[in-house]
Amino acid sequence: MSTVDHIEALKAKHASLEHAIDQESTRPHPDDDAICSLKKRKLMIKDEIVRLSGAAPPH
Repeated sequence: MSTVDHIEALKAKHASLEHAIDQESTRPHPDDDAICSLKKRKLMIKDEIVRLSGAAPPH
């Protein structure tokens, strides 16, 4: 798998996690622990995307 393909796969996972966070947030009784876990995984993926793309993280 090339770096570009890997970045695209990570972007897809990132979008999937965003969708999961939105779904959990709109439930009548959202699970805050689940949301926190999803957000941490999403941030880890974003950091990996930035690392692989060689871009400096935004400030």
